[in-house]
Amino acid sequence: MQRPSHSQPNRRTVLFAGAALVLLSATSLSTRAWAQQDLPVEFTFDFDSFSQRMKAMAATPYSPLTASMPESFKGLDYDSYRLIQFKPEMSKWLADDNGYRIQGFHLGWLYAEPVKVYEIVEGNAHSIGFSADDFEYHDDAISAAAHAQDFPGVAGFRINHPLNRTGAYDELISFLGASYYRALGRDNIYGLSARGVVINSWIDLPEEFPRFSEFFIEKPTGQGPLTVYAALDSQSVTGAYRFVINPASETVQETVIDVTARLYFRSDVKELGVAPLTSMFLYGDANRGGFDDYRPQVHDSNGLLVERASGEVLWRALNNTPTLGNSYLWENNPKAFGLYQRGRDFENYQDAGAHYERRPSVRVEPQGEWGQGTIRLIEIPARLEADDNMVAFWVPSEPAVAGQEREYNYRQIWGNLDPVADGPTAYVAETRAGVGGVSGVASAANLRKFVVDFKGGQIDALPKGTQIDVLSTVSGGVLRNFTLSRVDANGAWRLVLDVEIDGTTPLELKAYLVAMGRAVTETWLYQWRPMV
Repeated sequence: MQRPSHSQPNRRTVLFAGAALVLLSATSLSTRAWAQQDLPVEFTFDFDSFSQRMKAMAATPYSPLTASMPESFKGLDYDSYRLIQFKPEMSKWLADDNGYRIQGFHLGWLYAEPVKVYEIVEGNAHSIGFSADDFEYHDDAISAAAHAQDFPGVAGFRINHPLNRTGAYDELISFLGASYYRALGRDNIYGLSARGVVINSWIDLPEEFPRFSEFFIEKPTGQGPLTVYAALDSQSVTGAYRFVINPASETVQETVIDVTARLYFRSDVKELGVAPLTSMFLYGDANRGGFDDYRPQVHDSNGLLVERASGEVLWRALNNTPTLGNSYLWENNPKAFGLYQRGRDFENYQDAGAHYERRPSVRVEPQGEWGQGTIRLIEIPARLEADDNMVAFWVPSEPAVAGQEREYNYRQIWGNLDPVADGPTAYVAETRAGVGGVSGVASAANLRKFVVDFKGGQIDALPKGTQIDVLSTVSGGVLRNFTLSRVDANGAWRLVLDVEIDGTTPLELKAYLVAMGRAVTETWLYQWRPMV
């Protein structure tokens, strides 16, 4: 089941951004005013002044849009939109020796709202100036229409950089749709996305989709990091964002982005989501029974990792069932959280087109003290891998109110982020589930079996005869039996739990191993939901 090339937005990416745009339209955001419409042709730019402008905007009513996408682009469907491609020879900064090249995404189909893109040179900002000449249309009628009218701007942009080998400009990061963006580490292909902020996602209010409406890209004077600024705007909030991007390279495996988010609230927000990540989990070894597919697993991420201030590492294995999943993990100044892809072997997926083994993980590291709050995980039912159905973000304990301003600083690390095999604690390598009881013997229908494989760490280095204890809790069911053994075939320590269920109540499961008075594994978490 091969997907389209990642050199252009694939169907899942486009559909995902489209879902946001559909909701935007439903809440009248398609008639929203451009925040940048009164900017001069050239002006002095600095982050503090930019932040003050966004703060002043938050004190004014949310304005309707006064322009719309040209008629010639409104009729584009998925296939006709993909025919419009940016010409590589028209890349911005092509002649500059700074390691970066900028390309635009065309308006059309689900991308109905233009953004303004500026470059900053020696403290002065001016429009980059995309035009119809920058694109190959592969359709004479669309090309003629595009060249016969004023170019309305681009829907977003991508930045290319030599990630994998010298002289080859690979896609590093793209900003496209609402406040979504995606980045890559070395040898990765696009998978999960990040967002600027989440407002009221999957609660008893309509979700609001703030949008990046302006971008300012600071032109480097030489090799080094790249800084991008973005203006955020919606009914409830404005924001000034700074992204300092340190790309992966032939010698550095991960792309690191230092984010500063300054938020200014027009109105009260019931639930604010900070540093949100969005990914896809269709099925793995714990839920593949519901999918008739030759591939063993299909997912961009398979777990939420949380590193607590105490040093404890939680691994919440992802799940996809016909019912919505919601998890709130309380934390006080978390060290890190993120959506991870564990399993870098092609054999885990058997998809020679999608190559899920190359999808990046993303780790979010809060900078400074974020205080008390929860890390929320939303698991949305999905039947197709085109659906990005996993969302994770930080919810501060104090709701945001009108007139308030907040600043959040955090680091994002994009890349393989594989667990350290010889680290102090073993990691969760796989989560499996199925009918409970003894194999080959008819078992009660109300028994479920959960199998957790721990690998790595220093368990095997413990003195001979050391007792290893299982600490496990089950909420919503009854733990009837458990076993722990070492699997000589792969070196994993396998924990097997048989749990009695009532068929209607979700289970919350937790387990880890202890030896010599300390935890020797990550803490495994899982939410099992009935297949109703």
